Amino acid sequence: MNVTPRLTEILNERGITQTKLSEMSGVPQGSISRFDKNSRHEDSHLFAIARALGLKVEDLFRVSEE
Repeated sequence: MNVTPRLTEILNERGITQTKLSEMSGVPQGSISRFDKNSRHEDSHLFAIARALGLKVEDLFRVSEE
């Protein structure tokens, strides 16, 4: 199973900047900037970002069977 973060894709689709998401979620902008590059994410950040975007946590990732 391959799990790939897709936050940048979601932000681009919605026209939301990392700075705006930081304001909306309370997650530091630096953490948002590193989101798609990291394989580990703080649980509190995942839930805060998903909640701010009106998504489920699993929507922040693309899962493929490989």
